[in-house]
Amino acid sequence: MNPEQEEVILKVANLSKQYRLGVVGNATIKEDIKKLWYKAMGKEDPYLMVGELNDRTTSNLSDYVLALNNINLEVRKGEVLGIIGANGAGKSTLLKILSKITSPTAGTVKFKGRIASLLEVGTGFHGELTGRENIYLNGAILGMTKQEISNKMDEIIEFSGCDGYIDTPVKRYSSGMTVRLAFAVAAFLEPDILIIDEVLAVGDAEFQKKAIGKMKDISRGELGRTVLFVSHNMQSVKNLCTKAILMEKGCIVKEGEVDDVINQYLSTDNFNSKNYAKFDDEHKKDIFKINEIGIRNTGKSYDDPIIEDEEIELNLNINFYKEPEKYHITYHLLDELGESIFSFYDLKSINFVEGVNQIKCSFYKEFFQSGNFGIALYIVYNHEKSIFAKKNIVTFSVMERKRELGTYQGREPGYIKPQFKWERQK
Repeated sequence: MNPEQEEVILKVANLSKQYRLGVVGNATIKEDIKKLWYKAMGKEDPYLMVGELNDRTTSNLSDYVLALNNINLEVRKGEVLGIIGANGAGKSTLLKILSKITSPTAGTVKFKGRIASLLEVGTGFHGELTGRENIYLNGAILGMTKQEISNKMDEIIEFSGCDGYIDTPVKRYSSGMTVRLAFAVAAFLEPDILIIDEVLAVGDAEFQKKAIGKMKDISRGELGRTVLFVSHNMQSVKNLCTKAILMEKGCIVKEGEVDDVINQYLSTDNFNSKNYAKFDDEHKKDIFKINEIGIRNTGKSYDDPIIEDEEIELNLNINFYKEPEKYHITYHLLDELGESIFSFYDLKSINFVEGVNQIKCSFYKEFFQSGNFGIALYIVYNHEKSIFAKKNIVTFSVMERKRELGTYQGREPGYIKPQFKWERQK
């Protein structure tokens, strides 16, 4: 056997899942008779793969939909696989099949070892049992002995932060407490494959940080356990995962390096680059009206790609109707995840006037790294109160110019590369 093949802990082959729309229950009598007839003739189920792709934005012509369509995937021991995509892409359906909550319509799933899953708040918990009793229940479901569970009990309780409530029925827990305990059970009872579906979003920021740290420890530990992680928080996916897949309409459309997969997701779904915008209704009565805003290379069109080694200008056209001297604008530069990189403002540079104000802010050439960015615009009154705020009022991509042979071909880390003053002291 190929030594690389021995590392594969989970293999999904030709996996599909079909649902029937609009009707709860089995097929009609006519369809049941047809299925029995095909079976008697030794033929495949005629409804096995009939149906349309899962596109929730359109009306289906068929009564059937493919929530998953011919998924093929291999996950190796110790990998942390991020699974991303828009709502309805099939992520949760895939995890439910891997967790044996539902069965596939077609295809196979093969894995080695124990799987623990955390798909919804309180998955596998019994509300009438106490937290402690649920720990024993979940451990038993995972195939652990009572002694093994007892050895881990103190660590589970301490990590969950629920020690004061551990002998209280789980039905009295908040959703945050429930997910804390459920995650602690799933993580500390050491499954070979840990499956997490967005549920960590219920926890507070401190717990999310602890949970991600624990998942890193699980994957990088001595036994190199495997984690499958679904999240809409791209920063968490970046921080945790070693590999990612992008799902669309029940299919895997990209698999590979985390940054590459996230970039494709953002460029196709969340980050449609619109580096120019014109407005009719962005205004505050009798105070201001935003006419247009755009970002481009100086001297170029807004339709041209933005190149890193040319000066870049951010232009705002705005009307002020009264007391313009009491207002100023602040921008935030955002990364592709919508997080602020830094802020900049006109406080000491611009004095607004009544009527049209055309404001230009220039970035030095080679200030930006290549990548996706957004601009947030704030209009501030009297240096203290924001009266207008809009994230990603423009979004843009900065591209590298083609390098000459013999020069460094990689991308430096980070989002910007400011030019500092250097000198050798004598």
